Amino acid sequence: MSSQTQVHCAPPQDTRFQTNPRFSSAERDAVYRAIHTRRDVRGEFLPDPIPDDVLAHVLTAAHHAPSVGFMQPWDFIVVRARAVREKIHADFLAAHAEAEQMFEEGKRATYRNLKLEGILESPVNICITCDRSRHGPVVIGRTHIGAMDVYSAVCAVQNLWLAARAENLGVGWVSILHPPALREALGIPPEIVPIAYLCIGYVRDFHARPELEAAGWLRRVPLPELLHFDGWQGRADAAGERLVEAIDQVVPVLR
Repeated sequence: MSSQTQVHCAPPQDTRFQTNPRFSSAERDAVYRAIHTRRDVRGEFLPDPIPDDVLAHVLTAAHHAPSVGFMQPWDFIVVRARAVREKIHADFLAAHAEAEQMFEEGKRATYRNLKLEGILESPVNICITCDRSRHGPVVIGRTHIGAMDVYSAVCAVQNLWLAARAENLGVGWVSILHPPALREALGIPPEIVPIAYLCIGYVRDFHARPELEAAGWLRRVPLPELLHFDGWQGRADAAGERLVEAIDQVVPVLR
């Protein structure tokens, strides 16, 4: 038998997999808190600048969204110039006046008084777009559902929103705009699809409840009313009833 000491080496780590895939309780709770306390911010923006490293983290989170066929169809237009934001704000005012007339008369006054954007108040605006031609006409996962690239870009919006909330930044999605005017203001080519125009910045406060809910515009629909089992309008069996009971016990993390 050899007198040399045998050294037992651990097998090399398989680099295909994450080395620490499990979330701790605190990490899990932080994710849920970001989800439940995220708000569409409009009137609470502060003019304070966003540090480059913070904005870099938020944009990197957006860039790590899931995408069909890993095509990453998004681009991000960072808008700081006052003149550009004023042009977009002017189009918002025109679109907002048009939208008011689309609601029934009893709701028009409420709509008119809602603050629905922070284009000029926030220090940074970001337009997220979708390049539907990226990586060619045939993309894994988009062969039969053509809109999957657009859905992927929306995932980037959600990633950005949650990362911003974790960085104590507010985000407001401005959708009351004329797409041609937005294209013209930002020089977006015709083959690129504008997905979201976002206002982002530090805020005075985050609302406890979504503003439209608090204003009585709409209520949050109870989740059990939206559940179907094994098909549209499918009724719950015993397992489904247990799920509904479990949902009733979930308390959103709102603090």
